[in-house]
Amino acid sequence: MKKILFSIYLSLTAIIVTAQQIKVLTEGTKTSIRGLSVVSNSIIWASGSNGLVIKTTDAGKHFTYLKVKGYEQRDFRDIKAFDSNMAIIMAVAQPALILKTKDGGNKWYKVFEDTTKGMFLDAMDFNGNYGIVIGDPINNQVFKAITYNKGESWKTIKNTPLLHQGEAFFAASGSNISLLNVPHKKHYPVYVSGGKKSRLFFGDTIDSLPIIQGTETTGANSISVNMAIKKAVVVGGDFANDRDTTNNCVLIDFNNGITFYKPKISPHGYRSCVLYINQKTIIACGTSGVDISYNGGITWQLISSESFHVVQKSAKINSVYLAGNNGRIAEIIF
Repeated sequence: MKKILFSIYLSLTAIIVTAQQIKVLTEGTKTSIRGLSVVSNSIIWASGSNGLVIKTTDAGKHFTYLKVKGYEQRDFRDIKAFDSNMAIIMAVAQPALILKTKDGGNKWYKVFEDTTKGMFLDAMDFNGNYGIVIGDPINNQVFKAITYNKGESWKTIKNTPLLHQGEAFFAASGSNISLLNVPHKKHYPVYVSGGKKSRLFFGDTIDSLPIIQGTETTGANSISVNMAIKKAVVVGGDFANDRDTTNNCVLIDFNNGITFYKPKISPHGYRSCVLYINQKTIIACGTSGVDISYNGGITWQLISSESFHVVQKSAKINSVYLAGNNGRIAEIIF
């Protein structure tokens, strides 16, 4: 049975601050980074505007800056790296493109292109060889394409959900879609929309999110799911008013249907990306700063007023990285 609650059912617990600092590893490059992929403790790839891809194979001691030949003016809003040699980057529109490299970024080749009017890719996610890319609506339908071979080829999906007028997706951090490991259901996607309408798409279930919405600059930007506890966190807000904390975060419990909760203390402004570090610790970042929660999103504390677009970590090692404007990549030191 579905329940929608607008107050936290748990008591406020004490916050013990353990994040020590945000250490900037590189900056000063003319690119806005929104794509970030942390392969391991040492291998990090990032993608951004002006056709730039950045990577390190020694945990940020040295960075390699790669201009994607022939695509120097493109904005690569998302990236998925598989190792130090293989990666996929997504260019949003005009036309929408996905490129792949197998030699560490020296050469890239096209694996997907769509010149349809209005085509705009927003985010992609992978689970092993399987991947999915999501885009703004075409003929009022969600755009989706899938791959079974690490992005070598893509198949466009038909019969996708209809979106409301003014409802779409934000290409803010490549994190508004997540592929879940659900028993007996392979490659189970959950994603969130924003704009004039903001909704949660969870399998065949579609729910309106109790998050700020109604204009083109409002709504959900990012979702992080922790399947171990069957919970999720959604962040967003109004990027035109990035210090507004009004309804900018939603906590979700999937243990008994779908239950929405509001935080007791919200993140301190618009947030474009959110990430579970463990079952209790969550990081959210945006143009007005970085927040951390140590109690599953119930309360949030501002740890930096610096602007970052995206936060990611290694799947096996809790090394947490941020990226944003001016080519800035940073590590959160705990």
